[in-house]
Amino acid sequence: MTADAFIQFRVTPEVKTLLRALAERENLTESALVRQLVETMLRMQFQEGAPRLEEMERISRDSRLYLRLDIDDRLLLTQRATARGMASARYVALWLRAHLRGVTPIPKEELAALKDSISELRAIGRNLNQMAKVLNRDPRAIVPGRHEVQAMVAVCEGLRDRFKGLLKANERSWEQGYAETSH
Repeated sequence: MTADAFIQFRVTPEVKTLLRALAERENLTESALVRQLVETMLRMQFQEGAPRLEEMERISRDSRLYLRLDIDDRLLLTQRATARGMASARYVALWLRAHLRGVTPIPKEELAALKDSISELRAIGRNLNQMAKVLNRDPRAIVPGRHEVQAMVAVCEGLRDRFKGLLKANERSWEQGYAETSH
């Protein structure tokens, strides 16, 4: 079995000095000593039998992917992530997920705006419902006229069209890899 996986971590200077001294005493490199310590600890933990390798090889949620970018590409990435109000790594992760899975993420600010607008639409709907109930009970009741109702419908249709536009622009921006700032 080849040993091509890496474990890296930081320690205090004191721990590093103690590790170096122990490794020298055992005539080992620091890496070999750490490997022995890890293997010993694992054997002790799994004395009754280790989990099957297939179970352990599942990709960790915390697995990392390292990329090298040209300076110009890094600048573009930073600009686009900033336009979306997120860190570059988060932007890349969402963009890649959108590409691989065909899902379109909605940034937090845009989602919050949509939720606020939906709340406003809900309030308009409640008002229209109340007017309809009053008219059903008493056809002579004084309620907003045709002009006011048409204005409310126009507001609702305008919001609907803005929602559609926002969602389409959001989807396009993830597909094309750039953040459209005017929705």
